[in-house]
Amino acid sequence: MALRAEYHLGCAALPLVGVAAAVPDAEIDLAISPGMSDRPRFTVRVLGDAETVAAVEAEFERTPFVGECRRIVREGDATRYSIRPGTSMAEQLGDHLDNLDDLRALYETATHIERIRATPTGWVQTGRFADRAAFDELREFWQRNTDFRLRKLTRVGDDAGDGFGTGIDADDGDGLTDAQREAIRTAYRLGYFEIPRTATLDDVAAELGISASSCSERLRRAQTHLVETHVGSEAPLAGQPP
Repeated sequence: MALRAEYHLGCAALPLVGVAAAVPDAEIDLAISPGMSDRPRFTVRVLGDAETVAAVEAEFERTPFVGECRRIVREGDATRYSIRPGTSMAEQLGDHLDNLDDLRALYETATHIERIRATPTGWVQTGRFADRAAFDELREFWQRNTDFRLRKLTRVGDDAGDGFGTGIDADDGDGLTDAQREAIRTAYRLGYFEIPRTATLDDVAAELGISASSCSERLRRAQTHLVETHVGSEAPLAGQPP
């Protein structure tokens, strides 16, 4: 079952996030050329008036990430650029990710990234995944390395007017890691979610054999994922307009 997901990657080291933070009025979309190059070429679309575009171009000159920048075309409020990075993937992200080879492998699997938008707080990506396992692999990688926030997860359908498809039913899988699922089930069984509670966080942690802080983190991640996937959130991301 093919899925489409929209999610936020909260990492300031991702390319052009600094530019988006410096010029928050600009909309900055980017695409990465395929291949294994450690400095792949980027195609960037900037949406904004002449003053906003000039501010973005000034930031392009300041940021070490932009090695070479060439304006391709200006059409209305949209300006397109071709950018060759001035820093390698390792130099840009190496201190922020646990394994760059895992990152490269992620995007060679059954995944197609359809859109990337640089925001003041990270990237918002829209991607198509061959199945739930492919999506979970990407989600778990980014959860290990940064603030991953799922914004929308849908089943791909041909009749969807918004281009996303039909909604995911609860019985299609919860999307939790095994550790998160065990933690939330244990908490429920012990009465952690009862009103009033019949078990403390320490009780749940002891049952799982982990520290209370680790238990708290697992429960928060599990609850956040379940709410975002099955309930959704209308709250805007920090730094973004409502």
